[in-house]
This record gives sequence, structure tokens and C-alpha cells, in this order.
Amino acid sequence: MQPATQQMTLPIGTERGLRELCAGFPRAGKLDAILLRPRRGAPACSVPVAVALAEAGLSGDRSADRAAAAAAKSKRQVTLIQAEHLAVVASLLGREQIDPALLRRNLVVSGINLLAAKSLFKDVPLLLRIGATVVLEVTGPCEPCSRMETTLGEGGYNALRGHGGVTARIVAGGEIRVGDAVVCAAQPG
Repeated sequence: MQPATQQMTLPIGTERGLRELCAGFPRAGKLDAILLRPRRGAPACSVPVAVALAEAGLSGDRSADRAAAAAAKSKRQVTLIQAEHLAVVASLLGREQIDPALLRRNLVVSGINLLAAKSLFKDVPLLLRIGATVVLEVTGPCEPCSRMETTLGEGGYNALRGHGGVTARIVAGGEIRVGDAVVCAAQPG
């Protein structure tokens, strides 16, 4: 007879609170691709390096070209998608792979859960640091537009729902490069 499995319990007083759990990420992610969208409807262009402009967007991307006042108020200055979700979307469409440029997100990131990078608590903001100087605050989900049905084919819109990535504002600007580390941490208080 096999012994019954025991449930692991922590000693009293050592349980980690939800605030602490939400701020803990097991490792850094990696910036896999940078894509700029020069204007509405134009194909996204892959670049190895870009300049993130604080409170505006990425230099050369249409989001940064908006009027300064509008860009500074926007919660959608940059868009990010998780590389791991590309395989899910491809599978849902019956394809082997999806070119991330088709999805029109600015940054493709692997190895870190971008959806978890949006803080659950207003008093404990989470920030994404990319490379040495760029800091982003995730502002919400990046829902697909109806254009995905045309771009990806029938079912493209629904394949991307829940896997479309996140939007963010640029808190601190600077240069980012493909291959840079992406770290999520609680904002120092």
C-alpha cells in the first residue's frame, strides 16, 4: 500500500501575501523583436535598436508621432506581446508559426508573463525595465482589432483574443536593443 500524499503547508506566519506574490517573477525575460509602425496601415518594420521616448512612444512609430499632449496622456504608447503566445495563436489558426509583424505589436518579449506585469494593487505598481534605462508601466490588455480577421484569415480575431499582449506607457526613455533583458519588479516606494 502506498503512503497517502501529504499537502505541503508552511509554518504559521510564513505565508506569502498576495502583494508579495504578485511582485515576484522567477527570472528576467528577453526582448526578442522590435517592430515600428510608421503610419496607420503601413507594414510593421523590424529593427534591431529603437529609442523609447518618455511619455510618447518609440521614435519612428506612429504612436510617438501624435501631438505631444495626446501622446503624454495615452496609456497605449507602446504595445508588447509575449513570444510564447505566438505559438498559441498559430496553433489556433492551424499554422506552424505567425510572423509577429502581422500582429502589429511593438515589442516581442519572451520568458516573462506580461499579463502578470500589470499590478493588481494601485499602491504597489509594477514596472518593466528593458535594458539599462527604459522603464514601462503596463496599462492594460492590447485587444485585437477587426483587421486581424483580414490579416490572419478567418478566425484570426478570435485566435488573438486573450493572446494580444499588453499596452504600456513609457515612464523613462532610452535605447532598447533586441536581446535586452526585460525585468519586472515592484516600483521602489
